[in-house]
Amino acid sequence: MTPADGRVPAVVAVLGPTASGKSALGLHLARRFGGEIVACDSTAVYRGFDIGTDKVAPADQQGIPHHLVDVVDAATDYTAADYARDAMAAIAGIHARGRLPILVGGTGFYYRALVRGLFPGPGRDQAVRGRLDGLVARYGVARVHRLLARIDSTAAARIQINDAMRVVRALEVYFVSGRTLTAHFAETTAPLEGWHVIAIGVRPPWDDITSRIAQRVDVQFARGIVDEVRALRASGVPDTARPFTGYVYKRVLEVVRGDRDEASARELIVRENRHYARRQLIWFRKEPNLVWIQRAGERDESIRDAERIIGDRLVMNPPCCPAPETHTHVPDA
Repeated sequence: MTPADGRVPAVVAVLGPTASGKSALGLHLARRFGGEIVACDSTAVYRGFDIGTDKVAPADQQGIPHHLVDVVDAATDYTAADYARDAMAAIAGIHARGRLPILVGGTGFYYRALVRGLFPGPGRDQAVRGRLDGLVARYGVARVHRLLARIDSTAAARIQINDAMRVVRALEVYFVSGRTLTAHFAETTAPLEGWHVIAIGVRPPWDDITSRIAQRVDVQFARGIVDEVRALRASGVPDTARPFTGYVYKRVLEVVRGDRDEASARELIVRENRHYARRQLIWFRKEPNLVWIQRAGERDESIRDAERIIGDRLVMNPPCCPAPETHTHVPDA
């Protein structure tokens, strides 16, 4: 979806693992380039879940509009397709106001749905999948992979021989729809197709990430996340609500229910968030054209690097958005 006047608009994305300083960097860039922020976070969309998602409080938003935050109730089953639709509407509105849209977050699947589109093929067919799983169990995944190679050589070349889950899914798509996975992917369209995406990844050293995660968990408990969860339950939010399945809220809910003590909950949240951060890094490494900054997002050097990356790419694509302000960055006191 591109503007009616045919210009190539720009979107900045600030991506990375949890506790990497993305929000701070996004705020600086929005202030510097006249932007508005579009969150890319699968839990921040839910109203009332504030502390565990580290939402930027209104008082700390520095007058920068934030979109796709607090948009649905906890009972809503909000999907990546919903996000792609709503984020695209927000981005188009920001551009129409002459501002620069800045995506900020760490939910890789949401980002991919927006910039590369969602797979339009058939859903899961339990009967077909069961038969394919049976073939894998009986003959081994390598032999079933050879079957895939005869049907869809492109998909087989892309899927590793020992990746049973993806081999089965590729064959399931073919037997359910009569068309190969490759043919379905050829029809996938991205909401941001035709837009100039400037993607920046924030990746502090691993030791920094782990210590920042631990510090963040301490802050979340100090801010009253246990009381927040109690209030959510008292307001009628069921324990089965989707946002309660997140790494932080799942364990705090166990504390509130008496299933786990606070000390072990804290320890487990830190450990699970470290695993999650690794998976986020692995996911974003697969994203094309992403430029990495190897420091925390709020550091002055990171801000200068990000400003340079964006400034250079806007110069290469001048009609897409307003020119940056001319003042230099002044570090916060």
